Amino acid sequence: MTTPAAIRVLTPEDLSLMRGMLAMFGHAFEDVATYTACQPDDAYLTWLLAKPDFIAIAALQDERVVGGLTAYVLHKFEQARAETYIYDLAVDERFRRQGIATALIREVQRVSRAKGGYVVFVQADYVDEPAVALYTRLGTREDVLHFDLAEECAQLDPAIERTMADEGRQC
Repeated sequence: MTTPAAIRVLTPEDLSLMRGMLAMFGHAFEDVATYTACQPDDAYLTWLLAKPDFIAIAALQDERVVGGLTAYVLHKFEQARAETYIYDLAVDERFRRQGIATALIREVQRVSRAKGGYVVFVQADYVDEPAVALYTRLGTREDVLHFDLAEECAQLDPAIERTMADEGRQC
């Protein structure tokens, strides 16, 4: 299937596309504040995009981000190889069911192999049926448990704390 979007691995020169991807994630995940209220500055994003163990891939239509994927290359200690973890993957609602998510996954697999990766893995919520169906079609399902081990909250900017409180969220 041909996708209606160009797939592009982001580089440190792609700050505006990275910010567009963050905004798209916020809307796709219905969590705009997390992805837009406290974005890192340009120096941080430039540093992150330059890191060899961070991957950001955008799906573009007319230079507008309509899908995106971020992943981390995890270097193993028991063998000289790496695994790549898809951290976020989303497609703008208006562009779903057109092969964009599959194209993003195929691109991260290619990039991962070039970085010494032997597998790409991703988590999905049981209730996210489209994601579960996609990942089942593309890979092997493993049923595992996930635990968030809470740490003390970092001190947030008071304006961000107010925004989060207005949305019923806390650190």
